[in-house]
Amino acid sequence: MPKFFITNQEINEDKIKISGNDINHIKNVLRKKVGDTLNICNTDTLEDYLCEITKLENKNIKLKIIEKIKNNTEPNTKVTIFQGLPKADKMEWIIQKSVELGVYDITPVEMKRCVVKLSQKDKAKKIERWQKISEVASKQSGRKIIPKINNPFSIQDICQNITYYDIVIIAYEEEKENTLKAELENLKKNKKENLNIAVLIGPEGGIDLSEIELLKEKGAKIVTLGNRILRTETVALNILSIIMYEFENEEKKLKW
Repeated sequence: MPKFFITNQEINEDKIKISGNDINHIKNVLRKKVGDTLNICNTDTLEDYLCEITKLENKNIKLKIIEKIKNNTEPNTKVTIFQGLPKADKMEWIIQKSVELGVYDITPVEMKRCVVKLSQKDKAKKIERWQKISEVASKQSGRKIIPKINNPFSIQDICQNITYYDIVIIAYEEEKENTLKAELENLKKNKKENLNIAVLIGPEGGIDLSEIELLKEKGAKIVTLGNRILRTETVALNILSIIMYEFENEEKKLKW
């Protein structure tokens, strides 16, 4: 069922009012009519509602809440992707698929080997577009949140924020011994719930050794992903899939 996001401002008791770009999608793409139902998520309370359309107007669509819907799409483990800026439209692909897989937020990173350089004007436009891609992917995959696309970071910014996370993992092709599996197993031993995990991924040219050494000095964990070298747009999907598999299973065990 199609899903749309609102905030507390759009709710009045059991009534909801939708405005903005969603109107065109509901009326002209989905061709919804009065009496049809929609899945609505309140991003302030993270509650999902099954709603019936009561009125279709040019500037507003009015709905009535029929019932609350149980939604378990959000993992307890929050994963942040720090993505070295890639070329072309690869960032759009990374955002779309990472949101589908359950990422909490994504931060572009300006690194030594990044070919792409963003001006202040470009940054604002890119972030706006990337945020829209995140929103569309959230709707498609039934998420309860719209993962935020943050303003670009530098390696120094990551170092300053490294203690916020339970672990910062760096995928590095020159690492041969320490594995992602080993680091995740160490996390499991702590049996801590609601983990905050950060993953740093280099651009096409990889991560410069000086950046690796600086991050390692601050406590980041350098891991290998195996014998094959993955493209930058593949790494986030690989690591996210593994983390979600490992920790969503653990969450289910704890509930049982």
